[in-house]
Amino acid sequence: MGVLDHISDFWTTTGGRRKFKPQDLETVEIKVRIDCEGCERKVRRAVESMEGVTQVRVEPKQNKLTVIGYVNPEKVLRRVRWRTGKPAELWPYVPYDTVSHPYVAGVYDKKAPPGYVRNVDFLPQRTTALARASSTEETMTNAFSDENPNSCSVM
Repeated sequence: MGVLDHISDFWTTTGGRRKFKPQDLETVEIKVRIDCEGCERKVRRAVESMEGVTQVRVEPKQNKLTVIGYVNPEKVLRRVRWRTGKPAELWPYVPYDTVSHPYVAGVYDKKAPPGYVRNVDFLPQRTTALARASSTEETMTNAFSDENPNSCSVM
């Protein structure tokens, strides 16, 4: 309670090891080209052996790898690139319903899987401004909407 407690603060019993904060459970989605069953196996094995990985799903038709576990997304991405030798990126697509203007240039992508468009948050600032509606566009769109009870009087 006195001098000994004060002095004991200078020495630790952890042996000099740093305490790391445990990572949260993450779902990491990666776009990587998968041509055949061999590529699928190669991609799966690249991340299965990582520490903290609990589940790995490979969807060859969508060229998508989903990793669930206590992992860092950047480390998983680096591991896939390094082990497979294939170019990989974080999944750049979102469901069609979550974007207000899915057919604007820069958002619509012909290579996207069915029901998906490119994520506006990942795009450069120049394209992002085009993909978002201004207040005037929103007002005009809502004026002629079927959900607007006063739209009949406008028409």
